[in-house]
Amino acid sequence: MKLASRIALIKPSPTLTIQAKANALKASGRDIIGFGAGEPDFDTPLNIKEAAIRAIHAGFTKYTPVGGTDELKDAVIAKLQRDNQLTYRRSEIVISCGAKHSLFNVAQVLFEEGDEVLIPSPYWVSYPDIVYLTGAKPVVIRTRVGDGFKLQPSQLEAAITPRTRAIIISYPSNPAGVCYSRRELEELAAVILRKGIMIISDDIYEKIIYDDQPFFTLASLSDELKRVSIVINGVSKSYSMTGWRIGYAAGSEEIVSAMTKYQSQNTSNPTSIAQKAAVEALNGPQEGVGVMAREFQKRRDLIVERLTAIPGVTCLKPQGAFYVFPDVGSYYERGDRFEICPHKVIRNSAEMATYLLDEANVALVPGGDFGHDDHIRISYATSMEQIEKGVERIRLALLKLKY
Repeated sequence: MKLASRIALIKPSPTLTIQAKANALKASGRDIIGFGAGEPDFDTPLNIKEAAIRAIHAGFTKYTPVGGTDELKDAVIAKLQRDNQLTYRRSEIVISCGAKHSLFNVAQVLFEEGDEVLIPSPYWVSYPDIVYLTGAKPVVIRTRVGDGFKLQPSQLEAAITPRTRAIIISYPSNPAGVCYSRRELEELAAVILRKGIMIISDDIYEKIIYDDQPFFTLASLSDELKRVSIVINGVSKSYSMTGWRIGYAAGSEEIVSAMTKYQSQNTSNPTSIAQKAAVEALNGPQEGVGVMAREFQKRRDLIVERLTAIPGVTCLKPQGAFYVFPDVGSYYERGDRFEICPHKVIRNSAEMATYLLDEANVALVPGGDFGHDDHIRISYATSMEQIEKGVERIRLALLKLKY
């Protein structure tokens, strides 16, 4: 059977692949510590679950408008005004089946063959594939560890060509937890406005931010930036609602209308019950969000301390999200720099991830899938006990590879 050529351009999601493999090994009896999952380990708050139960009992189980209910759009509008000082109308909001779905839809309505889309690395694994599926070309801008993995204005300017349509900016970022100050964003914004490209702002980790750092979405910095921005967000990370599949996009009426039309022919409306739950998440008590973020900060401090104590491992301290992105490249084969233990040669992050799963019973994601092959991504969305146990396993396995 001949498959469409576009499917050969993309890879299965590595994070979901790792998680599935870890789950299979657990089911077979292996004591696997899972550092691969991109979701909070907290339960969805009770008030949100109860809102969904009420919706079921009330019979709110039918189709809704394709782009989401007015009630949920109003909750999103209120959230964007309250948290980001952004004002939108209902016609400028579309609700989708998760933020990933929102990103896919906006790419489909904006990009086509011949276009270029800028993606700073390390990047979320799905960005390049989402762009490839439109026929456009993802252009990766490799950021530097010395810059804290932050995109520099000079790098941005150098990457823009007449074919550039947009840049995808995400912070706090997956996988490195990078955050930008207002001044840093303003410097990037000056280039963006001068060059006349669009911004896709992925704000999904907005609420999981540390050390009292404020969050600024680019669209909130000026009316000019708002006009060229599509803001993507959702309830998955902030409210531990990954399985509920509710994301949203805010932007110009023209783009949002096109996204809604496109969505009408792929998924139609998001789940009615999940929309009711999302209304409660956005409008209800917000204390649980802060509790979760504070707990993640404690875990961050612990995992960075433990990782950086391993000889040859370096790791920037993330400012948000719930991942670390340590550099383990010193344990790869590098000619005569050091001896590799006779039974194992590690040449890249994929082989390192396989080695750590086989040798240490630890599941994590290769950094090459995020654009930086000397690194691995570890999710600390798990207990302190599991973090301590898992990092110790990593330490012992790495030390078997003579540093």
